[in-house]
Amino acid sequence: MMLCDHAQVAGGKLFISGGGWSVTSTPTQAMTIALLLQVPWGEANRRFKFSLQLLDSDGALVSQTGPAGVLAPVVAEGELEVGRPPGLVEGSMLDLPFALNIPPLLLQPDHRYVWELRLNENVEDDWRLAFQTRGLRGV
Repeated sequence: MMLCDHAQVAGGKLFISGGGWSVTSTPTQAMTIALLLQVPWGEANRRFKFSLQLLDSDGALVSQTGPAGVLAPVVAEGELEVGRPPGLVEGSMLDLPFALNIPPLLLQPDHRYVWELRLNENVEDDWRLAFQTRGLRGV
């Protein structure tokens, strides 16, 4: 997983611009989370649920006010599936590149946040992506 300014998937590859940062201002600029999932051979052609949720330094869900003025957690959810390309050697891991665009967020200055990936409700330590916001200047 990587935070970047922009990413897109084309031709089975991730194209990343401005990638690898971990400090940002607030409100944030639009950002993208770029992921390259490695799916085991036996899990091909099966759908699995994913969620990416924004957590604060205490592990609580971060909420934002949406367009309708309603406060809601910052969570993206969906389903993913990868098939086996012809000629791939049995037992190979299957690449599943994925890019998720995140609109600007109004976060607290000088705080640490974590994007947490869940696959079928499972989470691993290396499925977390931390970043922090800069403190306010001149206050």
